[in-house]
Amino acid sequence: MTWELRVALRYLTARRKQAFISLISGVAVVGVAVGVMAVLIALGLMTGLQTEIRSRILGATAHISVFRTGGVSLDDVSAVVEKARRVPGVAGAAPAVYGKALLTSPTGAAAVTLKGIVPAEERTVTDVVAKVVEGSARALGEAGEGLPPILLGKALADSLNVGPGDVVTLTSPRGRLSPVGLLPRVSKVRVAGTVKTGLYEFDAAWGYLPLAAARRLIDDEGRTTHVEVRLHDMFAVKQGARDLLAALGDGYVTTDWVEMNQALYSALWIEKVAVGIAIGLIVAVAALNIVATLVLMVMEKHKDIAILVSMGASRASIMRVFVLQGTLIGALGTAAGGILGGGACWALDRFRVVRVPESVYQIAWVPFRLVPAEAAIVLSAALLVCFAATLYPARGAARLDPAEALRYE
Repeated sequence: MTWELRVALRYLTARRKQAFISLISGVAVVGVAVGVMAVLIALGLMTGLQTEIRSRILGATAHISVFRTGGVSLDDVSAVVEKARRVPGVAGAAPAVYGKALLTSPTGAAAVTLKGIVPAEERTVTDVVAKVVEGSARALGEAGEGLPPILLGKALADSLNVGPGDVVTLTSPRGRLSPVGLLPRVSKVRVAGTVKTGLYEFDAAWGYLPLAAARRLIDDEGRTTHVEVRLHDMFAVKQGARDLLAALGDGYVTTDWVEMNQALYSALWIEKVAVGIAIGLIVAVAALNIVATLVLMVMEKHKDIAILVSMGASRASIMRVFVLQGTLIGALGTAAGGILGGGACWALDRFRVVRVPESVYQIAWVPFRLVPAEAAIVLSAALLVCFAATLYPARGAARLDPAEALRYE
């Protein structure tokens, strides 16, 4: 241990006449700890929220969707699915049909988004089939007589007050021509089960039909039929889309989950940066406490500094004493804040403490995910700020004139 570090540690030790300075040092440590802890909790909250929403969205939607250009019907859907599955990096592909309709029950009505699926193939693209909580999705894959089966989102089924086995009326805006004009198409469907994806937007307004029934009821022209693809690497959608288009040839276009949710993720990223910067100012305030502590220490120890310089201590050594003292305060606060922040994120996530309105944030509780790289950046930045706060008072101590300091002693 160098003598500079030994002196710095000694100056941090409380003495009777230096209790006030020691108290300020303690306040500076607590300030740094609180600032670091607050930044870590804020980043954990924003990262957890972004990660959870992304995972749930990708559990209910595909990574890439393939369409024909110009709204042309995708008649050779099976061939497109087979070609897509052979593209490197593709984990699964499945056909899908989308449409809007009105569902009515004896006790309610709701506008819904309908998706036609093949359950066995849909499993390779989304997690919808695996999220069935009541009933079964098996009926959607079985060709049989009777009413077409439908899976409803859990919140949608609750709003209609229906469950497995109940019959609801489906009214499609794609009607049929009659002597009196265009009439809406009205059909009866039987609820086969309910789905809970964990994403309120889907659970409150989505229904799932067999692919053939969906094409017959909501899209007999095949204009909304397309192929959905899941990749092994969800972040490689741009390259994956280029590979798909190269394999399929001309006449196709793609869209991906990044494009479809760009506004949401941009808003979350901006909010994350803004919250991190705003709360990070607490660390800057704590650094000012370090400056005040060291200035008071220099004023208190001017005699000791003069004696050390007279005994041969260099100006650089004097400066290192106070830099080390301030850095120790910052290191103690940063370490304490890192431990408290990490522990708080774990506890808040483990016990699901923060509840939010599901209809607004799509999730019922806020998860906390602390990314090690982000935590390392926060801890490093806190140490750097604390180190920078020591330079001004340390330079003031190094420039102290020993003759002036000892003149009236």
